[in-house]
This record gives sequence, structure tokens and C-alpha cells, in this order.
Amino acid sequence: MDGNTWMACFVESARNWALRLAGFAALTLLFSNWALLAAQDPSAATASQNGELTSSGVGNISGRVVDPTGTGIVGATIKLTGAEANASQETVSDGDGRFAFAQAPAGPVHLAITAQGFAAREFAGNVQAGENLAVPQITLPVATLMTEVKVTPPTFEIAEAQIKEEEKQRALGIIPNYYVSYVPNAAPLAPRQKFELAWKSMVDPVTFGITAAIAGIQQAQNDFGGYGQGADGFAKRYGAAYADAAISTFIGGAILPSLLHQDPRYFYKGTGSKKSRLMYALANAVICKGDNGKWQANYSALLGGLAAGGISNLYYPPKDRDAGLTFQNFAIGIGGTAAANILQEFVIKRLTPNLPDRDSNNGGGNGGKARSLVGRAFLGTLGALVHDGD
Repeated sequence: MDGNTWMACFVESARNWALRLAGFAALTLLFSNWALLAAQDPSAATASQNGELTSSGVGNISGRVVDPTGTGIVGATIKLTGAEANASQETVSDGDGRFAFAQAPAGPVHLAITAQGFAAREFAGNVQAGENLAVPQITLPVATLMTEVKVTPPTFEIAEAQIKEEEKQRALGIIPNYYVSYVPNAAPLAPRQKFELAWKSMVDPVTFGITAAIAGIQQAQNDFGGYGQGADGFAKRYGAAYADAAISTFIGGAILPSLLHQDPRYFYKGTGSKKSRLMYALANAVICKGDNGKWQANYSALLGGLAAGGISNLYYPPKDRDAGLTFQNFAIGIGGTAAANILQEFVIKRLTPNLPDRDSNNGGGNGGKARSLVGRAFLGTLGALVHDGD
């Protein structure tokens, strides 16, 4: 064998050995990898195959929110905060009050639970990596409503107390002066109270006495001659005079004020210059305050006076029935009311003991205007002088 042939055989043999060594190394590496995989935890391998999260930094949290009866609260808001406050999570409870966080950060956690109509609750715990933390059942108590209640006496009760004071008002300690309010912010009267005031005014003993005096003056002057003289004539005049006062009081002081929501009382001013008080008294012959506290035309007293004059034609002697005289007496009545108001503003108070303190009562800011009993007596005397029977 020459040198060339020997060299060729050597090269071929070296290449074969190199291939054998490479194959052996590949088999060795494959075997070592297989052994390493076989040595791993089967569950971890399975989890890796299934694509499940194997991070060591998170865990699960679950729980249930209920009301005091144990019923699950639907829609409760649960806010999860971990060690990093800016990385919070929120969820809401399901139809049975249950909730869960699948990506809760490992470490200390804080839950804030709120629901509409319930008081808030909190929970603090610690989550281990890969742990499912079951939160104890969370009961939310019903929220306590804080309501501020301002108790004020009803308007009716205030007005009732003020009327009781007005019923004590008597000029010279004798003559009833019910239809005047000395309280600047007197409460408005309910319809029932307006009728009660009219009734008390008409059944007061002094009312009967004033009516008897008017009837006596009429008989002395032989007014309404159709009634005749003697006891029979006096009784008829007395009945007519009382009917005039009663009709005027109930229509102008109760019925119409209730329907039109007006206050039938005179509202004493008592302050300011004499001129302003005089103008106030004169104006109150035709205006009044409504139950709403606003000034308005006194339709109740004006229409009540006309109605009373018209009705009186039904029981006065035929020859004394005169529609023109009714309107004449109506005009005189307005003047008489103005005169009575002036007396109320400047004189009557001084003659009336035991008046209420003007600042002692709080009410609805309403007053009004009507003829006081003194004013009615004054008007009755004028009516007797004007309504001449013969």
C-alpha cells in the first residue's frame, strides 16, 4: 500500500469515528432531558400543559354578602385593595350575594363592602400565593336614617290659642271686642274658627243688650211704624235688629271669609305716625288681608253688607222696603266701619284690659278687617236713625 492509499483510509476512518461520537453525544443529551422531565412534579407539568397561571404572586378570594336575615344581597360593591393602594379591584355580588377575585395579589388585602340601604363593612386578611382565601360571611346591617324633625305647632292650634285670648277682650271690661287682633303676626283662621267666632259674638249677653237698646231707640222714634208700639212692636224691632246683626256677622264674618279665604278681623297697627295709623284704619274699611297674608279688597264684608241689607227687606214692614235705601245704608255702613276702625286704633285698646303681648305669639302672618262688636253697635244706631219707618 502506497502512501496515498494509506492517507485516504485514515481520513475515512477518522470521519466515521467523528460521526459515531456526534451521534453518541446527541443520544446522551436526549436521554438527559427526558430524565429531567420525568423528575418534575406531574401536577406542575399538567398545569403547564393546560395553560393555567402558575405565578407565585397571586391567589383567589371568595365570599358572600348577606343582610341581617341571611339573605344574599344582590349588587353589593366589593372593593379589593392590596399592598399597593393604586392597584385596587372591584366586583359586585351575584344573585346569591356571592363574589370572587381570581387575581388577588399575594400579601395583606383589604375589602370594603357597600350596598345601597345598608351600612358599609370592611374585611382585612392575608392571601398566600396560589391560595384560595374564603372570606367569612359578611353581614351588612340596615343603614340608620338620620332625619331632622322640626316640630312646630299646627297653624290651627296657634289660631285657636289666639282666639281664646281675643274672647277675653272686652272694652271697659264689659263690651266684647272679639274681632280685633292685637298680635301682629296672627295665624289665619280655619273656616270652623270663623264660624265659632261669629257664633260666640252673637250669643254674648252684651250683644242681646245692645240689640235691645237699638230696638228701644227705634220704638221711641217710631221707626218702622208698621211694627206698631207696645211689647209686640218692641219684640218685632228687636227681632229685626238682631237678625240684621246675625246675618251681617255670619255672611260677612264667616260664610264669605271661608269661601274667599279672607280674615274677618281688624288687625291692630299701633305703630307709626298718627297719620299713617289713621290712613290704615280708613283703608281697612274696604281692604283686608287674605288667609295667604296678602292685602286684597274686602269682598267678604262688602258683599256681606249688601246681602244683609237685601235680606232685611224680607222681614221689615212693606212700606220700609226700599232697594235704594239698602245701597244708601251700605254706603253708610262703610263709613261706620271706618269710624269703628279709628276707635279701635286710637281709643278702644286703652279701654280694654288684659290684652295679649304683641310679641308673645308666633303665627302665620295674617290679620284682617271686620266690624268689631262696638262697630256693629255704632252702625246699628246709624241704621236705626237712617232707616226711618214713617
